[in-house]
Amino acid sequence: MSNTLRIIGGEWRSRVITFKDAADLRPTPVRVRETLFNWLRNDIVGSQCLDLFAGSGALGFEAVSRGAKHVVLVDANPDTCRELQANQVKLKTDAIEIVNQDGLAYLRQSRHRFDVVFVDPPFRDNYAGLACSALAESDVIAVSGIVYVETAADCVFTPPERWALLKQKTAGDVRYNLFSNGPGHS
Repeated sequence: MSNTLRIIGGEWRSRVITFKDAADLRPTPVRVRETLFNWLRNDIVGSQCLDLFAGSGALGFEAVSRGAKHVVLVDANPDTCRELQANQVKLKTDAIEIVNQDGLAYLRQSRHRFDVVFVDPPFRDNYAGLACSALAESDVIAVSGIVYVETAADCVFTPPERWALLKQKTAGDVRYNLFSNGPGHS
C-alpha cells in the first residue's frame, strides 16, 4: 500500500512524497517535524545532513527543501530505497544521495562528515541507543554538529557522554531530542 506525506516548509512546501508500508516504518509526525525544523532553522541552510534510518525520507527531503546542501538517506530496505529514488526523481534534485545499507554498517565505513544527523530508528530493542553509540564512535559528525534523536516516549535513552542536550520534547508516543556533538553550539 502506498502512503503520502507533505513537505511542510521551504522550496517544496506542500509537495507530496510517497512511501510504501514496511515493517517498523513510522514517519515523523508533522507536528514533530515542524518543531524540529524550527529548532534547526539557523543550522540547516548549506548543511551536509545524514538521515541514518531514512524510511519515508520525510526528514531528509524536508532538510533539502529548507536549504540543506546535501543529504544522504540511508535505509536497509531495498523497496524503501526504490521509493526514495522515485521521490528524488519527482522532485528533480541531485542534493540527495540514497544508500541501501544498514545504518550501523554505513557508520563503520563512511568517510563523509555531516553537520546534522537524524537518528530515527525503529522503536524496538533500544536501537536508538545502539545507533547513537555507533554514531559517537564514528567520525561522521562534524565538531559541534547537531544530532536529532527520535525514540518512543517511554524509551529510557542515555546519550553518549560528550553530547550536550539542546532541546527535548514529547508529542504523543514520540520523544524527540536535539544534541550538540560536544561544546560550542548554542
